[in-house]
Amino acid sequence: MLFARVHAQQNLPVPSNIRAAYERGTRDISGKPGPAYWQNTADYKLKINFNPSTRELKGLAEIVYVNNSKDTLKQLWFKLYPNLYQKGANPKTKVDTRDLGDGLDILSVQADGKTLASSDLVIEGTNMHTGIAALAPGKSMKLSIDYQYILNKGSHIRTGQVNDSAHFVAYFFPRIAVYDDIDGWNKYPYTGEEEFYNDFCNFKAEITVPERYVIWATGNLLNADAVFKKEIASRLSKAEATDEIVDVITEQDLKQKKVTSNKAFNTYVFEAKNVTDFVFATSNHYLWKSSSVLVDSLTKRRTRVDAVFNPIHKDYYEVADFARQTVYLMSHVFPKWAFPYPHETVFDGLDQMEYPMMVNDNPVAKRKDAITLTVHEVFHTMFPFYMGTNETQYGWMDEGWATIAEWLLAPMIDTTLVDEYGVESTAISSGTKNDVPIVTLTPDLKGVGSFTNSYPKPAMGYLFVKDYLGDELFTKALHHYIKQWNGKHPMPFDFFYCMNEGSGKNLNWFWKAWFFEEGVTDMAIKAADKTDQGYRIRIENKSTKPLPVDLLLEYADGTSAEIHKTIGVWKKGNSWTDIEVSTVKTLKKVTLGSVHVPDKDPNDNVFLLR
Repeated sequence: MLFARVHAQQNLPVPSNIRAAYERGTRDISGKPGPAYWQNTADYKLKINFNPSTRELKGLAEIVYVNNSKDTLKQLWFKLYPNLYQKGANPKTKVDTRDLGDGLDILSVQADGKTLASSDLVIEGTNMHTGIAALAPGKSMKLSIDYQYILNKGSHIRTGQVNDSAHFVAYFFPRIAVYDDIDGWNKYPYTGEEEFYNDFCNFKAEITVPERYVIWATGNLLNADAVFKKEIASRLSKAEATDEIVDVITEQDLKQKKVTSNKAFNTYVFEAKNVTDFVFATSNHYLWKSSSVLVDSLTKRRTRVDAVFNPIHKDYYEVADFARQTVYLMSHVFPKWAFPYPHETVFDGLDQMEYPMMVNDNPVAKRKDAITLTVHEVFHTMFPFYMGTNETQYGWMDEGWATIAEWLLAPMIDTTLVDEYGVESTAISSGTKNDVPIVTLTPDLKGVGSFTNSYPKPAMGYLFVKDYLGDELFTKALHHYIKQWNGKHPMPFDFFYCMNEGSGKNLNWFWKAWFFEEGVTDMAIKAADKTDQGYRIRIENKSTKPLPVDLLLEYADGTSAEIHKTIGVWKKGNSWTDIEVSTVKTLKKVTLGSVHVPDKDPNDNVFLLR
């Protein structure tokens, strides 16, 4: 029966580990989690002392890890991301040799009260594993890890010092790797290239910094009244209830040193539930603009949106508004799903990177770039964080969504903006040696394929299906996928099959051609012939890739018209299609193409009639 059901999915090339998950019942061919689906989780209590002057971070991570799998675990695997900056740990990393140091220093590890000998800890770059007493299904283990390291100053790869008194601190604690129903332990080393894959966990963090330093972080700040001056806490409270942009911290506040409590050190307490990661940022000289937006019309729930930045960066004065509009559009327009978290903070850093409820974005020179960058990184809230995708293998399952968000939402913020990020690169590189199928595992991508396969190509796939189904049906299908998999770990086939079931259409003819196969993206106008009713225009698809057809018709009287056909014209696998034009006018010129449709050879996209 299972074989018949898989075969009915039009023979998408399902790998053996996914077939095994269907057989075990952890996943279902419908795309839904199977009746036996499970995932592991943990509660983290983090106590952090961070010295901005020396960049020294001292931490204690207390973890309660729960084994919900069907397996008895005899090992635990950990991620030690700071070891990206450890001498000799990552020979292929892009870290400048001047920025390499000792990495993360594990001072002690206790498991259920027993101290593990250092010889029990096997550290291999950014991975660490250790044997443990058997952890049976349904049981938990308590761990306590005391550690320290020096935050990187240079080679800012998603984390590190921004300037002498501003820092973005990510991946700063030892965390237990994902153990899932597909591959078991996630053992991919972190090289600074591929991104992340983490379980949904609960975090309680206490972060201590010197006076006048403010902390922004994942989760809710629980003690604003204790760490801020009364006026600052009051403004923050106001921002959480208003559409207006509130200046929570002004230049005047900073000059008068009227921001934090008058203590030598302040401890900020945050709590975040059911998120995949926890990060924080700190500065003693950043401005803070904040507002909130209604994200759920039924419950009246609001999300606070922040921009925290160096006052010398003028582009950042609008970022709070860009971020606020993005959160609104995500909630009410696309994907039309209420923003799932209580706040989103965009921090002025040295990267372009997303984290749960936090963004680390560098300043930019052009307003257009500030808009598209803000949209891209904020949209990542849904993918990968709310949906829990495995970025170490399937980067396209999150970057493609952030890219289509740029294309669709940025022009709603600025109607003069046309974003065509990655379209030309996709066209030019199509059919070359590094133009491999989108489903190629992220670590195996090479050259331009590392970009196109993760960003524009999947975004086009989503966009073309949206166009084919129509907004209403596409939204219905996408919501079906989101409902089934938010807070879990979907894989590519879960997405494909959920979209099929949610739309009521078998889209595998498109999934197979666009995501699983190679080939150029190229079309041509072969003919434009006069008929009794007008004209017949023949379009050739010079590849196996289904592409939308957009035609601009220019008539002898100076008027023009546009014709659009969805990918559905290629559903039967045909290599050409005829488009009938009913008109009494004399057609002079036909032009093929549009902004988000890649075409390798545009020289055959214009047809002149005599």
